[in-house]
Parts: sequence; structure tokens; C-alpha cells
Amino acid sequence: MFGMQLLEISVKDLSGKAFRRIIRNYTNTRFKAIAGGTLVTAVLQSSSAVSLMVLAFVGAGVMSMENAIGVILGSNIGTTLTAWIVATLGFKVKIEVFALPFIGVAAFGLILFKPGSRPAHLTRLLVGFGFLFLGLDYMKISVEVFAKGFDPSHLHNLPLWGCLFIGTVMTALMQASAATIAITLAALNSGLMTFEMGAAMVIGANIGTTITILLGAAGGAPPKKRVAVAHLVFNFITGITTFAGLPLMVRAVKLFVDVSTNGPVGLALFHSLFNLTGVLLFVPFVSFFTRLLVKFLPEHRKNISVYLANTPAEETEAACVAMKNEVIHMLQECQLYALRTLALDEQLVFDDRLPFEKTERKPLTGKELFTQIGRLHSAVVAYYSRIQTQTMDESRTRDLDQIILASRNIMNAAKNFEEIRPILDEFEVSESAFLNRQYGRFRKRLLNFLTEICTITPQQDPKLIHQTILATFKKIEADDNLFIQETVKASAEDASGDLDLSGLLLSNRLFTQASRMLIFSVKDLFLTQKQAQAFDKEITN
Repeated sequence: MFGMQLLEISVKDLSGKAFRRIIRNYTNTRFKAIAGGTLVTAVLQSSSAVSLMVLAFVGAGVMSMENAIGVILGSNIGTTLTAWIVATLGFKVKIEVFALPFIGVAAFGLILFKPGSRPAHLTRLLVGFGFLFLGLDYMKISVEVFAKGFDPSHLHNLPLWGCLFIGTVMTALMQASAATIAITLAALNSGLMTFEMGAAMVIGANIGTTITILLGAAGGAPPKKRVAVAHLVFNFITGITTFAGLPLMVRAVKLFVDVSTNGPVGLALFHSLFNLTGVLLFVPFVSFFTRLLVKFLPEHRKNISVYLANTPAEETEAACVAMKNEVIHMLQECQLYALRTLALDEQLVFDDRLPFEKTERKPLTGKELFTQIGRLHSAVVAYYSRIQTQTMDESRTRDLDQIILASRNIMNAAKNFEEIRPILDEFEVSESAFLNRQYGRFRKRLLNFLTEICTITPQQDPKLIHQTILATFKKIEADDNLFIQETVKASAEDASGDLDLSGLLLSNRLFTQASRMLIFSVKDLFLTQKQAQAFDKEITN
């Protein structure tokens, strides 16, 4: 589960435009996805590992569910290579042997590379793979005694449905259909079970292997659960259908292989044949099945807007008020995000919990809060577009334009704080006393700034609001100039040349821009059009 978490986080961090394009190119059609799943599983010899990787890709949002199902279908075909290797060569290469080298090499990379850099994300991805494979190996080893002590002679007079059940349970316990198939091939080769019994065991192994992906999706988001359910349904239906037509399928295998003298090869052919047949039968219904899963496992997105949801856009006067109040709410959430970015106590600014967290059992993480702000901005823009379709006078239109501009400024400020966060984290833990002091200065600047703008309310005298905004803006500019002067002076006095001048100036630029955008949003939300224009002239002069 820890390996899954690392994989998903790393995939998200690495999923830039180029990475997303690569993923889409290899899985952008159903048959490409099936072929890709077949090839990767054949190379890794672990359908469980491939299934868990698919969950990570779906959870990271870089693979559609329909294509993910295609990869899962392909993995069922690819995993049959194991039976062929055991049947023909008598051994199986285990991908799990790479687990510790992956972890060791990647751990060294995590020490070597700068946190947050692309090489660091890649090494963390390797660590995720390592723990994933190591975890699979541990689950197999934990039931090794059971596997070694299993006596196939007990199966001699067992009914076929009993073999199906045992194959399912064994695979679910060992988390490896390959292990169950290997035991079955050995028993068949020794003459301890009939070919039909071996075939039933193989069908059970295919059903039992779904437990791995079900565990991987446990507690996950709905898209991951859909993929897990799709895997279960496909393997279960394919298995039960094949079991019902077992005599016919066995007869088809006997046309190509003499199972009385070469049972293991015949069983490997049976394994490939019934998986391929299942894929061919299932492929035409993938789109329909995907829609069905979306219907029964929907994403329950909470309505994050406080004022927009219950105000029809057709009622333009009420809609404008609702939109303004929603953007003020968005401004507060952005201020909270800024406070958490610099690890400041939010109670210094806010007395109560803000709407995003009122129904949550615990505070949102910085990443979750940033995502919610982005979603709220999208909702505001969509609402603005709906109001625009109504007939309004010119003054109302200008008011709306002023409000939507405030929303954009708040969103851009949040993005700046998101970008500055890792830089400031380095300042906090730096061995440089100067950087430590500057980190403290950033915190003090932010707290003073937010304390000032939080005193502004719509009920205040417009002149007082105007004066407060103007004074706050001048303080932002003064702090910016002072920071640049101190940084240049410190750089000139730094004989060692270790001072990260570019990082300092970048962080200050992002911080100052974010502060300006927030003060501009306050101006657009709390000042009239004439007052806002007067303010713009004053700061320009």
C-alpha cells in the first residue's frame, strides 16, 4: 500500500504535458491499451503489479478508465506467458528480485538529488516500484509453508467446482496466480490430477488474482474502484463462462496438444485460449460497461460554493450579489492557504473555520486547499458565463467584470503561493542565518498584510476602505524594495558565494506579486467603479 502511494504521488508529480502525451499515445485506443497491457505483463510476469500500476495511473488522472480496463484485459493475456515458461522451461523469472535493488538505487538518488526536482521524483517512482514488488513478494513468502506443504494427491477425487474454489482461494492468499498455476502444472505433470481438474484450478487462479487490485483500490477514489470492479467482473464472468463450457474448451485444446503425454503445455494453451476468448467477448462492451460503472460508482463531489448553488443565474441582481459574496469567500480561502504555506497560525487572522473545512473532520492539506480554490474559481467563471447570457445594463456588466477580475487575481495569487512554498521550505531549514531571517521576514510581512485586509468589510465607510487599501499597497511596495536592497547588500558581503541570490529574488517577486494581486482583488470587491479607477491612477502616479 505504501508502494502504491509513492507510485501515485510520483506519477502526479511527473505528469507534465510530455508525460501525459506519452501515456495517451500508448493507451489512446482500446486495442493499443490491450496490447500494452499484454506486453508489459509478459515482460514483468506479474499481472498483479501491472494492475496496481494501472490503479496508480487512474488515481493520478493520467489514464482514462476505459483505457485502463483495456490494459487490465491485456494483462490477463500477458500473464499466460508464465504458464508457458513453467510448462516448457521449468522455471519462472520473478520481477520481485528487482525490489531491493530498486529501493537501494532509488534511495541513493533521493539523497543525491534536490528535493522536488525531476530526478528526485523519478527516484521516488523507483522506490514505489521497489516497495510494490517487495510487498507482493512478502505476501507470497508469508504463505510459503502452505504452498510447500500442499499435497496435490488430495485433489484426486475432487469435483471440478472444488478445484475451481481451491484455485481461487490459493491465489487470493498468495497474491499470485503464477504460484497456483505452477503448483497445478506440477500436479498435472505428476499425474496426480486430470487435465480437466487442472483447467478448473487455472480458472480459479484467474478469479483469485483480482483480490490484489481490490485491495489496492480499497479506500481509494471512485475511478480506482471502478477499475478494480471492472477487473473483478471481467475475470469472474470469463472464469464462470469458461467453467460452464469446460468440456468444449478442453476438446479445442486437445485438437492441438496431446494432453495425455504433454499435459503442462496443453494447460498453458488452455490458459491462453480462455483468456483470449474472454477478451474478445468483452471488448465490444467496454464502453457500455464503463458507463455502467460510472453510474453505480459516481464521484460524489461536494458543492464547494456557498452562495452560487442556490441562486439562479437568471435572477441577475441576486446573481451579482451571490457572485461577489462567493469571490469574497474565495479570497478568505486563499488567505488561509497563504497562512498554511508559511506555517502561520490561522487563528491570528480567522476566528472560525472557513466553509471548505466546516464539514471536514480534520483540516485540509495545503494541496487539497489549493485544489478546492481552483475548483471554486472554475465554478465562479462558469456562473459568470451563465449570467452573461442574460440582458443587463452596462453598469451591471462592469460590476461583473470587476468581480471576475478579482477572482482571477485571487487564483493567480494562490498559484504564486503554491510555487513559492518549496523555496521557502528550504529557507526555513537552511544553515544560513540570513536565509532563516528572510523566512521570518516573509512570515511577518504576510501576517501584517492579511491582518490589514481582514479588517475591511462592506459595511465600512468607502473612504476608510480606500485609505486602508492604499496604505497596504504602499507597505507592500516598501517591503519589496527593502528586501531587494538587503538581498543585494548581503550578496555583496558574501565572500563564499553560497548565498542563493536568484532563489531569494524569485521568492520575493512571487510573494510581492501574490500580495499585489490580493490587494487588487480587495480593491475590485470593496470599492465602487469610480473609486477603483481613482485607486489605479494613484498607484500609477
